[in-house]
Amino acid sequence: MKSALCTLLGIYMLVLLMRAVMSWFPIRPGTPFATIYRVLLDVTEPVLTPLRRVIPPAGMFDLSFLVLFIGIEIVRTAVLRCPGALF
Repeated sequence: MKSALCTLLGIYMLVLLMRAVMSWFPIRPGTPFATIYRVLLDVTEPVLTPLRRVIPPAGMFDLSFLVLFIGIEIVRTAVLRCPGALF
């Protein structure tokens, strides 16, 4: 159970990272990248939206993403004691 949860949280962190990197580049609608980005948004927005209500943006930076990423890593290392580093 713990191993599966560690793996799922690691995968979710990877999805968050992929979303962040893809947001830096223009993505044309109708391309495979647009489809991938849409899936990443669908997976991450339900968690990020409530955080955005509590954590205001700092200029053009979305701090909710950073808070979620660090929060997941804290859960992985301190609570679950998952082996290894990120992912």
